[in-house]
Amino acid sequence: MNVDWSWERAWDCLPILLEGFKITLIATVLGFLIAAVLGLAIAVVRRIAPTFVTVPVRMICEFIRLTPLVVQLLFAYYLLPQFSALQIGIVVLGIHYSTYMAEVYRAGIDSVPRGQWEAAHALSLPTGRTWRAVVLPQAIRNTTPALGNYAISMFKDTPFLFAITVVEMVTAAQQYGARTFQYLEPITIAGVIFLIASYPTSILIRKLEKSLAY
Repeated sequence: MNVDWSWERAWDCLPILLEGFKITLIATVLGFLIAAVLGLAIAVVRRIAPTFVTVPVRMICEFIRLTPLVVQLLFAYYLLPQFSALQIGIVVLGIHYSTYMAEVYRAGIDSVPRGQWEAAHALSLPTGRTWRAVVLPQAIRNTTPALGNYAISMFKDTPFLFAITVVEMVTAAQQYGARTFQYLEPITIAGVIFLIASYPTSILIRKLEKSLAY
């Protein structure tokens, strides 16, 4: 294996990596949407549902958080062969991260001042409208930066999809290296693409966090 950098090989592998990056981006965006919606639902259920509902939900969330993502991917992949590997990867990523986002949402809900709840009650607002118009807008605003950080974490965790044969960017780089016996260029470029995609997003999240602090 040649360890000298070659721009020719770099340009040769770039289209393959960009195709893998497209899969990485799809898995991240769709997985994040699932996680954001499901996480919010879990947080609300744990806040308002009776104990016989909240206890099983909490136990399931703990189980998902305390087991490796790769194990969950493999379990779902072999349990549900009728679905494509990418579909399974997206859903498992979303469910896995929803358990973390649920805790973020819960913290955001708890951060809503008690006076807001009391004002809604004094105005005789229905429970549903209190949540929609008073609580959730403030809670989501408070949790946006943390949710953005989880989006970046999910983006960086997409290489785990290799375990269920999804050819995302890192897997594409490895396959190119296995085919040409040249790993330096594809792995390096994959890392650079991750950095280029993640760094501006992290800066945006920091600015958003500062702006929401005022």
